[in-house]
Amino acid sequence: MNIIVTMKQVPDTQEVKIDPETGTLVREGAPTIINPEDKNALEEALRIKAQLPDAGITALSMGPPQAASILREALAMGADKAILVSDRGFAGSDTLATSYILAGAIRKIKDYDLILCGRQAIDGDTAQVGPQIAECLNIPQVTYAQKIEVNKDLVTVQSNFTRIMRTVMVAPPALITVTGSINKPRYKTLKGIWRAYDDMEVLHWSQDDLQLNPMRIGLNGSPTWVRNIAAPEYSRSGMVKEGDAAELADAMFEFLTDNNFVSTD
Repeated sequence: MNIIVTMKQVPDTQEVKIDPETGTLVREGAPTIINPEDKNALEEALRIKAQLPDAGITALSMGPPQAASILREALAMGADKAILVSDRGFAGSDTLATSYILAGAIRKIKDYDLILCGRQAIDGDTAQVGPQIAECLNIPQVTYAQKIEVNKDLVTVQSNFTRIMRTVMVAPPALITVTGSINKPRYKTLKGIWRAYDDMEVLHWSQDDLQLNPMRIGLNGSPTWVRNIAAPEYSRSGMVKEGDAAELADAMFEFLTDNNFVSTD
């Protein structure tokens, strides 16, 4: 079984800053990480490989040249191959254009049974790229997976939609998006890091390699544009009271009932 895992380099949201003048993310100097649920997707691929020793895992990402660092991390965790799709012509791609580009790379790979994607990226939260890749490739998709079982010719997926649990059986090739609850990603080992940086390479594919329609990539192929991003404003105020414990308890109860936090009915 051949598994492709799509991965995205995203800003670490603990450190993200917004330019107040332009309303855009300040990416220069900001630390980046593997999108967390993409890491869950890679971990699930590694678990499947442990059950099926002949399975192979290809980590695939679209982004600037520096995105190769997250693919090195994927190799260190246990992926067998890594491909970075990068071209200046891809700049400004929205989710639709990104999905088209990644689908083009997957067609070039050709031999695959499963595509695993994180449910959504923390820098956009759209949850659109995975399903759109499946539509581009015209293959079945199952989303919000919290459990995956792979047999020889059938994949059983348990999806979590908060109030609804759904079990779907699908035959490969298929695309599955996973949630963060599906597993706990492993740590890189020293041997894995050595292997990733000394013995393996990250392949780089450009527009020349993929030969995509230029009107479907970058800004040309992006019907949606982000005008700006704004940080939420916090307006919480605190209240401090001092005095006897019994009096404070009465005052707290009165405050909660007056503001309808608790009911006396």
